[in-house]
Amino acid sequence: MAAYECIYNKYWPLLYAYVYNRLKSKEVTEELVQEVFFSLWNRRAELELQQTLSAYLYTAVKYQIFNYIKADKVRKTYISSFARYNEPSQDNSNEEQLAFADLANALEKEVSRLPEKCQQVFRMSRNEHRSIHDIANALNISHKTVENHLTKALKHLRLAFREYFWFL
Repeated sequence: MAAYECIYNKYWPLLYAYVYNRLKSKEVTEELVQEVFFSLWNRRAELELQQTLSAYLYTAVKYQIFNYIKADKVRKTYISSFARYNEPSQDNSNEEQLAFADLANALEKEVSRLPEKCQQVFRMSRNEHRSIHDIANALNISHKTVENHLTKALKHLRLAFREYFWFL
């Protein structure tokens, strides 16, 4: 425990500065650095370093940054798409409303085919617009588990709607 505390005290400010210089967000930086230290603590028994501890920590935090940027890009794309659908359209024909309702029903039908926990995570993410961190805390599961559920749900939906998107 004392060794971990020394490592934490020595590397926390260095890793924080490294991440903050790239992301410019205090909250995200704290979350990513904390995730690296949480992982280090959880894996302390089986962890065998192939390089220095410093190199390991910087590599781990680098991958946390990559994963965050990738997830953020998906989130922003989704928000942008959602915003376009929420804009008042000039042609509010009954056909468009029916088509949208049909698509929403089809989407709900496909989501309901997912495992229960996967449905719950997907709905919290997409319907309630909650972050991965919030979902993980609310359901008392890891961030990675939330990401895996979302990946599974999106893969399922992509496969289910591939013909529809092909026509678009």
